[in-house]
Amino acid sequence: MSTSDTPADPQQLKAEIEQTRAELGETVQQLAAKTDVKTRAKQAVGEATGRAQQKLAVVKDQAAQAADTVAEKAATAKQQLADSNLPAPVRRPLPLAAIATAAVAVIVVIVVVSRRRRW
Repeated sequence: MSTSDTPADPQQLKAEIEQTRAELGETVQQLAAKTDVKTRAKQAVGEATGRAQQKLAVVKDQAAQAADTVAEKAATAKQQLADSNLPAPVRRPLPLAAIATAAVAVIVVIVVVSRRRRW
């Protein structure tokens, strides 16, 4: 500071010194936060965990929707087969449990493959 910038009033000078100290303290705290690797790593892990949980919720919703769709289609196919005029030996519908098992297996494969591609 040059002499022309220095305030003549001692109270004003004290106020400027206090303001400079406060600004310096904030700057030191910001620098200390940047060098605190452990805290920054914990924050990054927390953010990644949150993103993973959101993606998991989306995948669960998609799997539930797919399971509902498969169940509806299986029920429709079963009803159509029951309503058809085919002779009994030709009409051998798969048991509902086998269809549901296949649908769940397909959904599990889709979830596993999608997770492996993301990681």
